[in-house]
Formats: sequence, C-alpha cells, structure tokens
Amino acid sequence: MNDPRLHFNTPLKTTPFHPRIAAANRLNAWGPWGGYSTALVFDDEAMEHTAIRNQASLYDLSPMTKYRVAGPDAAAFLDRLTIRNVAKLAVGAVHYTAWCDDEGKVLDDGTLFRLAENDFRLCCQERHLPWLLDSAFGYDVTIDDETESVAALSLQGPCSFAVLKRAGLDAVAALKPFRMAEFAIGGIPVMISRTGFTGDLGYELWTAPDYALALWDRLFDAGSLHGLRPIGTNALNLARIEAGFIIANMDFVPADIAVRADRARSPFEIGLDWMIDFDKGHFNGRRALLAEKQAGSSRWALVGLDIDGNVAADHAIVYAGRTREVGVVTAAAWSPSVKRNIALAMIERPFHAEHSGDLWVEIYALRELQYQKLMMRARIVDRPFFSHSRRRATPPAEF
Repeated sequence: MNDPRLHFNTPLKTTPFHPRIAAANRLNAWGPWGGYSTALVFDDEAMEHTAIRNQASLYDLSPMTKYRVAGPDAAAFLDRLTIRNVAKLAVGAVHYTAWCDDEGKVLDDGTLFRLAENDFRLCCQERHLPWLLDSAFGYDVTIDDETESVAALSLQGPCSFAVLKRAGLDAVAALKPFRMAEFAIGGIPVMISRTGFTGDLGYELWTAPDYALALWDRLFDAGSLHGLRPIGTNALNLARIEAGFIIANMDFVPADIAVRADRARSPFEIGLDWMIDFDKGHFNGRRALLAEKQAGSSRWALVGLDIDGNVAADHAIVYAGRTREVGVVTAAAWSPSVKRNIALAMIERPFHAEHSGDLWVEIYALRELQYQKLMMRARIVDRPFFSHSRRRATPPAEF
C-alpha cells in the first residue's frame, strides 16, 4: 500500500508517447509537469519555435489535468463553478474559462469541452478534484480524473492542417476555431479540437493511450514534407508569451495555494474579467466580484510590456520614474516573431493606465560571469503581441 506521505519517493510518470519522445530527445532535457516527465527541448529550441511559426510542431499534452464531468446536472454544476455562462456553450464547442473561490480570487483557468448535452471535459494546469467534488454537493453529477486515460497531442503551426490532410483527415477543413469533432485516422479513433496555446493555426488531438504511438507515427509520416518536428516546453512557452496567454503559478498564483493572502488575484486583476457573466445567476465568487467591480477596488492589473533593448526581462522589477516599485515581470522573452522585447507584468494600479508613461524595468544581464544592471524603458501595449489571420481562417490554408 502506497503511503501518500512518501509521494516524493515516487518517480515521475511517463506519458503514452514517451517511447517516441525519449528517442527524439537528443539533449535529454526533461522537466516535471503534473507528476509527469516532459521534454523541455529536443535538440534546438530556436528551431522548435521556428516550427511553431513557420512549419508544424507536435507537443505532448498528456500531463495536462483532465476532468470528466457528466450527469443530468453537469451544465448547472459547471455554471455554478465557473465565471462564464456554460448554457451558451454548444455541444461540440470549447471555451476558455476560469473559476474562483468565494472571495472572488482565481483558482485556475482552463478549457471546457462540451462533448454532449450532459457530458463535459475540463482541462487545466493544476489539480482540483477535492474542490470540484465539494462544489458538486447537491448536484446529480459525476466527476472523474481522466488524465491517465486520455493521450493528447498539440499539433500547431501554419502547416498543421496540411499535415492532417495528408494523413487522410480532409474533413478537418470544416472545423472552426473552438470547435471539435470525432474522426478516424488509419483506424485510430481521435477527437480533434481546433484549439491550442500558441496563438497560431493549430489543433489538439485526443485519443486512448493504446493508440498513442500509432497516432504519433501516422502524424510524422504525414508531416515529413511539411517540416513537422517535436517541440518541448521551452519553445511552447515562448510562443504562448507572444500570444499573450497566461499560466497558473507563472503569471498568477492560484488562490488555494497562495501562502500570502495578498498574492491571490481576481479575474479583474489578471485580465479575465471579460469572461464574467453576472447575469447568469449565482456562481462561486459572484458576490465578491460584483463588489469589486462596483467599488473599482482591483489593486493589480496584468499588462503587456514592450521593453527597450533585446535582453529578456525575466522576473524584473517594474519601476515608475526609476524609483518607485510598482510591479514585477511574470514572463518575458525576445520575440523572434515580432522582433521585439516583450513581457507580461503584474502592475499596481493606477500605474497600468494614467501613470504608465514613465515605466522602467530593472534587468540584470550576465556579461562574462558578471551581472550588468540595465534600466530599460517599458511601454504598456495591447496583447497579443503576435496575431495572424491564419489562426481563424476557415477552411485553413495548407501553406
């Protein structure tokens, strides 16, 4: 019998795609994700990012936490749990959502798939089964963690549709953004959704673990003429920064694990207030969020920054007038796609708006084993930093 107190002795799990990923991981660069071992970079991070923006890329999504929510009250339960209106989510559609505690602080964000009228899949970064089960009290609904029973891949890039078409999936052409459908590829049953985390044309493929290796091989056979290559988390992280997407425990701290009470953030403070539907009825955190909106009491704002120079401002402190600390950079990169030094930052209000004309970031650049302090001017800009029309074009171009 396993003692949960000794969880740190348990080796990281491997995904159903691990045999192929391990063989391709020439740098043997691995990192943890949700209790699984995941590739950080295969051989060349710059070329992996290039594949996302100019060719086609394949990323193992299997460690992502996945919950199956089903039953007569599934929609009502999820409407109570999340801040978006689930009644507006059609069968076969996907939407990005978030959920809060009773204080209106964000616990996590993720994607909600409506598989059938009373059948949903909720995908997210962190594990929330106890919270979901407690929140389901009084609802006729079942909630199962299906992370281990679903193998998933993210196929992204301008040639992603061309790869699927060459694999025999011409019908994917009709799939609109944030829609999904069931297909068969060489006898492999697979659900394909037009979703992703790169801000580019792309798809996510969901199948049973027994079909994982056959699906991987089929895609690489089809993608050989389109520059398809496996990518690691590092390249994906660069692409998501360019797309302006946020990640739990990187850009915000989930409320249930924040050690300091003032570290939790509301949807208003991390740019997710556009999701909130105050007219749909009661949901977790509604009273607190409505009070915050009416009082204008949000303390922070998550913003995009355009920074002078070409040195990434990872975790840099943000200053107003070079002297007053007003925030911190949560994610940063020199973007090869837009040729700009970009960042996401948590800024104290009102320095995100009317007082944003004199912002600076403090960067420490390593120069021959010594750090050089750089004070670089920063400007608040709109997100996403990278946006291309091919992301939403239906049918997509083959490139």
